[in-house]
Amino acid sequence: MTVDAEHELFLVREFDAPREKIFKAWTDPVLMKEWFVPRPWSIAEAKLDVRPGGSNLIVMRSPDGQEFPNRGVYLEIVENEKIVFTDAFTSAWVPSQKPFFVAIILLEDLGNGRTKYTATARHWTAADKEEHEKMGFHEGWGKCADQLAELLARA
Repeated sequence: MTVDAEHELFLVREFDAPREKIFKAWTDPVLMKEWFVPRPWSIAEAKLDVRPGGSNLIVMRSPDGQEFPNRGVYLEIVENEKIVFTDAFTSAWVPSQKPFFVAIILLEDLGNGRTKYTATARHWTAADKEEHEKMGFHEGWGKCADQLAELLARA
């Protein structure tokens, strides 16, 4: 697959943790609540049916208590290696009102308990990519990656 810089945003990190721990942090709702949104935001609810075609519901809560439900469907799961999900569907292949992106999480074993983590947000349009950038993709996803690193160090 070719990389389309016009439609994609990337975050790449290296973690001092095996990819199994990172995969678990992405697939265990209890762990996800600890890192998945930049503080002081929080996760009010996380329901994850982690399998191709399985749905997810992640309810983000703002510091003032407003809740923002985000629904999606997993497209591909390769245990400890790859997670692909999209908001183009809400559940059971029911189309969403406005598809925004596909997320691709890659976990590459670097040896010695280290993992290369690549998060890609692939958008339908260049305008959607630009909107995601303006929403703070790099800052927000970067802060979440920092929070993930904190969790991995404790676990």
